[in-house]
Order: sequence, then C-alpha cells, then structure tokens
Amino acid sequence: MPPSQSRIPVLAVAGPTASGKSALAVRLARELDGEVISADSMQVYAALSIGTARPSEAEMQGVAHHLLGFLPLEESYSVARYVEDASHAAGSIHARGRLPILCGGTGLYLQAFLDNLTFTEQGVDPALRAALKARAQQEGGQALLDELRAFDPETAARLHPNDTGRIVRAIEAFRTTGVPLSEQARRSRAVPSPYDACLLVLDFRDRQTLYRRINDRVDAMLAAGLLEEARRVLGSPHAATVTQAIGYKELAPYLEGTGSLEAAVEQLKQSTRRYAKRQLSWFRRMSAAHFVYVDDYPDKAALVRAALTVWNTHRMERTV
Repeated sequence: MPPSQSRIPVLAVAGPTASGKSALAVRLARELDGEVISADSMQVYAALSIGTARPSEAEMQGVAHHLLGFLPLEESYSVARYVEDASHAAGSIHARGRLPILCGGTGLYLQAFLDNLTFTEQGVDPALRAALKARAQQEGGQALLDELRAFDPETAARLHPNDTGRIVRAIEAFRTTGVPLSEQARRSRAVPSPYDACLLVLDFRDRQTLYRRINDRVDAMLAAGLLEEARRVLGSPHAATVTQAIGYKELAPYLEGTGSLEAAVEQLKQSTRRYAKRQLSWFRRMSAAHFVYVDDYPDKAALVRAALTVWNTHRMERTV
C-alpha cells in the first residue's frame, strides 16, 4: 500500500437518515476548505428531491457539492459507476488543493469507494436482469434473496429483501461469470486504495432520539410537497426506479385511493426507521469507522468540534 503521504486525504461523513450528516459535512467543508461528494444512491436522480432529502442550495451554504440531481429517472446507476464518478470528483477536488468530503448513507457506495473496489463490465446481461426484476415483482425480494444465499451467503447477509436492485445484480453477476459477487470484491481489493480516508459515522446513544428526528423529517417533507413529488414520479413511465427509494412507494396506497393518508405516513415513518437500523448495522461492520454520538453534545458547534478532533487525530497519526 502506498504511504499515507502519497494518498489523497478523504473525510467521509456517514450515518443513518435524519442524523444530520449533510449539515455536518457542510460545516466541516467550510472549516477544512473542502467540497462534498454525495454518497447517496437516490439523490443522484434529478426528479427525486424532497423524498431523498437532497440538500437545497441554501443548505449547501455555498459549498460545492458533487453527484447530486444529475441523472434522469430512466437511466440506471450502479455502484461501479458511482466509484468511477466519485473517484473522478475526488481527484479533481484534490488537484485544486481542497479536501474531498464524502457524505451519505448508502453504505455500499461508501465502502466500495473507500476500499477501492474495482468493477468490470463482465457479468452484465440485460435480458437476465429484466427477467430477474420481473421475478422480484411477482415473487418478492425474499424469494430472490433466498436464491442468492444458496451460492453467495456473504453478499446475501448484507442485503435486505427490499434491496431488490442489489439482489438482482448479485444473482446476475454470478450467473454470467460463475464467481460470487463477494469473491469478485475480494479479488478487486488486490489494488491498494489511493485514499487516506477517515470515516466518521454519526449515531445516537438514545435510539428514540433518532426516531423522533426521523418522524420530524417525514413531517417536514410532507409540508415541503412530498405528496406532489410522489404523485408525479410514481405516475411516470420510470416509476420502477422510484420504488427503490423509501419515501415514495409508501405513499402509493393513498395516492391510488386505496388507503388513508394517516396510514401511509405512518408506514413511511416506520419504513424509514427500519432503514436507519439497517444503515447503522452496515456501518458497524466497517472496521475503520469512528462513531460520534450526536446526543453526547449540547449543540451543533460542539458536534463540529468533536468531528474536527477525530479528523485532526487521524491526520496526526498518519504523519507519525
């Protein structure tokens, strides 16, 4: 592995939804002369703004952000493409003498980037992928996850039945190459990472505090026009992309006239809380993560100071 002095320094701010990671990344970017690279698999889509909690121009506070809202719904986006795009952005930011700061809650994207996983176009079969997606709609994600577990239990253990896109990709990769996705990932790690990364994960000592923040976030999204956004994107020809994101499919019964708004909102809050638990489970498996507990600090300024301490300690250790 190249010495840390020759690698690109990267700060990654991760955490569950509604943990405040976007606001913290902006504050850190202002303190450290950085630019933010999104690590969110759904915020890449231009049409998905409110439901994905994509930061607004005001929330960005003049800090440059990358990989936000640039993709039409009809275009698919993969972890392989994310690593390529994020690597290009990080290199460009570093070349300008600034600090790349990753920010997001998609654990697979963060891990693939930080571990420098390389991907190949082998294992791509559009016809097979379409057939698997059709099966997922008919049989449900659990049936495909059970199938995946038979030949790639390691990848299956990391996925949830709702992660149908990733389950389909893992089955497709194995059927077309004969090599499980987990083994492909191990082989790809043979190339050392070009990044000297510090991974900071936001968490809460009191889980109910996080859940209250999630509930408040959902209420704020609804006030900002989430129902109108959901109606528009669910009615588009490319609604299959939208159903991968929490925040839209949960509102479908109300929009279709088959359920109450109250029930739909409660389902959305519940789905988001469950998603937050899965996010935290993923981050806990990342051995390099530094956990910072938001509710340990009296205000945002104290949280920023704590995060800066983690970053500065990391950098000092690399120079010893």
